[in-house]
Parts: sequence; structure tokens; C-alpha cells
Amino acid sequence: MAVFVALGAFLMTLAGGWTAQRVTDRRHLVLGLAGGLMLGVVGLDLLPEALQAAGREVFGVPAALLLFVAGFLLAHLVERLLAARQAAHGGAEHGHRAPQVGLTAAAAMVGHSAMDGVAIGAAFQVGGGMGAAVALAVIAHDFADGFNTFTITSLYGNARRKAVAMLVADACAPVLGAASTAFLTIPEGFLGGYLGLFGGALLYLAAAEILPEAHHEHPARSTLLCTVAGVAFIWLVVGVSG
Repeated sequence: MAVFVALGAFLMTLAGGWTAQRVTDRRHLVLGLAGGLMLGVVGLDLLPEALQAAGREVFGVPAALLLFVAGFLLAHLVERLLAARQAAHGGAEHGHRAPQVGLTAAAAMVGHSAMDGVAIGAAFQVGGGMGAAVALAVIAHDFADGFNTFTITSLYGNARRKAVAMLVADACAPVLGAASTAFLTIPEGFLGGYLGLFGGALLYLAAAEILPEAHHEHPARSTLLCTVAGVAFIWLVVGVSG
């Protein structure tokens, strides 16, 4: 049942990526929406779950928040190192962006989608009602995952075929994650730490890359509205699935 339900996440992820591809003539609006979706996912979904799952504190600070900051700094460090490497080899194309950063970020999205599948499988082990509730939440926000995976990969100058490949991998990940729960169980504390780390990295990409690029050439009110709409959509998803 968990694998069957995860197929819904597969289709929703592909739908999100397809939408991102079809609106390339409104790139600034796509980026504005993607930034809002990412901000909403981090602030309204990932971080609250991380704080709940990894409740212990380290020197008076919740472990999930420490890992959240570590994820932000890690994403910044990786981007700077790859950008410096690209510059040293004379690669100044793509607005000084290293394509590897986009692929790394997309790979993190794939890993997160796999964990979503694990969450579906684990919830169905608890009970059918719990499994249905978690599946609804995952399927609802996988549209945003697919949209963001394609957008991030493309933003850093990767070829369209690579963006499509990462999108397909992201769509397949929940199914494989759900299937894996027949063989493993992930401790709740580890899951909370992972969510905090991933949330920090995702926030860096939204705040330092996606949103500035969205407003660089088109500082229009419509772009800002798309960002707000992205956050509002995630809020709606969290409210309905909660």
C-alpha cells in the first residue's frame, strides 16, 4: 500500500517539473515562485518537524537548529569552493555559477524525496489512518519539490537533459524510499537532524541564489507576488494535511 500511494508522489513531482519547463518565457516568475515555495517548505514544514523530532538541546540550543545553521553554512561553503574552482579554470559562464552546485542541490532534493517515501512507509506501519495523512502531505508538497528540482538544476547552467534526469530521479525517490521501509527503520532523532540540516541548505539556496536572481532583471511586483504565493501555497498544504 505504501509503494502504491508513493506513486502519487511520483506523478505529482513530474507535474511540478513539467510546469517549470513550460513557463520558461516567464523565468523571473518561475524563480520567484520557486523561492517562495522553498521558503515555505523550510519555515512551515521542515523546521517544525525537525524541532519536534530532534528535541534535545546542545548548550541550550535545540540540536535541530544547530544543524539548520550548519546546513546553511555548508551550502555556502560548497558553493564558494566550487565557484572558486570554476574561476581558477577560467569558467566564467553561467553568471559565475558552478553547474555542480545545481546538481548537488538537486541531488539533495532527491535524497529528501527518498526520505519522504520512507516517512510514508513508516506511517503505514503505524496504521492506515496515519499513513493516509502522511501520504497526503507528501503528495501535496511534491509538486513544489519537482518544480524546485528542475528550476535549481537549470538555474546553474546545466543542460536540459540533466535537469530532466534529476527530475525523474526525484520522482522515483519516494517510491524507492517507501519500498525500503520493508527492510529498515530510521530513528526519529536522526530524521530530525537530517531535516534541520537539509532545511538550512535549502534556505541558503532560496535566499542567496533563487530570489536574488528572480529580481535581478525583473524587479517587478508580479515576481514578489509569486514569491508570496509560493509561501501561501505551502502554508495551505501544511494546514490541510495537518
